[in-house]
Amino acid sequence: MPTPFQMVLGVGVLVGLGVLFVFMRRLTSALLVYRGTRVVVCPENREMVAVRVDAGRAARSATRGRPDLRLESCTRWPEKAGCGQECLGQVEAAPQACLLRSILGDWYLGKSCALCSRSFGAIHWHDREPGLLAPDGKVVAWDGFRAEQVVDVLATHKPVCWDCRVAESFRHEHPELVIDRPPRLGPPPSMA
Repeated sequence: MPTPFQMVLGVGVLVGLGVLFVFMRRLTSALLVYRGTRVVVCPENREMVAVRVDAGRAARSATRGRPDLRLESCTRWPEKAGCGQECLGQVEAAPQACLLRSILGDWYLGKSCALCSRSFGAIHWHDREPGLLAPDGKVVAWDGFRAEQVVDVLATHKPVCWDCRVAESFRHEHPELVIDRPPRLGPPPSMA
């Protein structure tokens, strides 16, 4: 039978673990919500800008209640670094909607590759990043654009799947190693 001290200690440990669980849940939740590049409209000049929220600060403050949002970076900085950061209202109102990867993922979803006609599903940004077919016919990767250009790029380019992006990049970089063969019609020849 536990002593009264052991019972109090056990209850204290359980309460402490509960508080730690709530603390860690708020911390990680805010960190996951506010990390990443976002595209918002600058209230000062009404142009698209790319911003990053200080996710660490937001996460730490979320443990005490409401997250305190501050920008970590903006494409208008350092010239406008002293701004009032009114654009954070857009981030606070719809944190997922202005996240660059969400914007791109929504754009690709339901579309087909401009080269092979394969339909897009969920995008795996960490290992199979799709590309774009530019109006001049070149296949390009997303790292060739600034985040604040995303709306203009999506209006003028067509989606390209990862497989076609890699194949076309190889074809462009090493044309001497590529042999184009006409597609086969009918069954393959039998081997004798």
